[in-house]
Amino acid sequence: MKKKIFCTVTNDLNYDQRMMRICTSLANAGYDVTLIGRRSRKSLPLTERNFRQHRLPMWFSKGKRFYIEYNIRLFFFLLFQKMDALCAIDLDSILPCYLVSRWKKIPRLYDAHELFCEMQEVVTRPHVYKVWKAIERYCVPQFIHGYTVNEWIAEEFKKMYGVEYAVIRNMPVLEETPRASTWPSDEVPVPAAPPMGLSPASARQRFILYQGAVNEGRCFETLIPAMAEVDAPLLVCGDGNFMQQARQLAKEYGLEEKITFKGYVRPEELKAITRSAWCGLTLFENTGISNYYSLANRFFDYIQAGIPQVAVNYPAYQEINNSCQIAVLIDKPGIREIADALNRLLNDRNLYNRLSENCAQARLRYNWQEEEKKLIRLYHQLLN
Repeated sequence: MKKKIFCTVTNDLNYDQRMMRICTSLANAGYDVTLIGRRSRKSLPLTERNFRQHRLPMWFSKGKRFYIEYNIRLFFFLLFQKMDALCAIDLDSILPCYLVSRWKKIPRLYDAHELFCEMQEVVTRPHVYKVWKAIERYCVPQFIHGYTVNEWIAEEFKKMYGVEYAVIRNMPVLEETPRASTWPSDEVPVPAAPPMGLSPASARQRFILYQGAVNEGRCFETLIPAMAEVDAPLLVCGDGNFMQQARQLAKEYGLEEKITFKGYVRPEELKAITRSAWCGLTLFENTGISNYYSLANRFFDYIQAGIPQVAVNYPAYQEINNSCQIAVLIDKPGIREIADALNRLLNDRNLYNRLSENCAQARLRYNWQEEEKKLIRLYHQLLN
């Protein structure tokens, strides 16, 4: 009989590429996997996968009330399910997983995508920080099995709580055919408008892509004014707690026609958009060790799509870029630094071609097919 693994997140599942990859790999390895999230009034129907998906209905959609409601609903749902292992994805679902795993006396794992308590939206709110830090101190030492996205975060967990977590990076699946990886010839016109609907075979277009959470600490306060000095439009694919402020900033700087906020995009569509972009952005403010030690999914998504990017010169990005230059790194994500880096990718043909060609090679090394081997080995050791 297949071993049953339950994984828990607080999103609505449709846009979580990371968990789609993880659960798909575990299901392919012979496990009976259930991914649990939340359903809101705006949630679209789930896409069928090779693993089970369950969404908890919610009254609240954000803030303290949401987290309290979700954790209570999650606890009682898990309590009445049969399972062989339980994996808490990030700190916001860890408490019910800890309590239920102890009650059922089953193995538990912690998937720490980041240093949750050191995120800007947490660390800058003393009361919020106090609550989440208390949960972290109580629960994390009890999760002796786990994994995170790079060795710097793993080392921080070891320092704080004495746990030794594996490193499993969030990389996209290697596909057979990348996009064209060099600067278009002078004879081929390059469209200037951001794409609103693209097929996988769409041609490259001269627009800049930001994909991911539109949250505090993601440099929108400097990125948006920087776009006034960049001769290309910006397409933002994602949503988050800074979306309203980001839209207002675009309005204040008179850039509403130049910056398109597309909101959440289905993974299949986002993949096509990324392949058609000119370059991507991986930006974090250096406010707290969570941002400084980050290793964002989008960093690898751009590599897999074959497009250069502008990224922050923080340890994890620097290490990879030193081994294979695929990005223009900036020490400080200020207005001038962002604008200058983007203009280099828009105007320097030799630099752009070199980074694109390096992406075509790096994608063979940095992909999910390599990372999933570590994930499956970890679960095999735990359950067998």
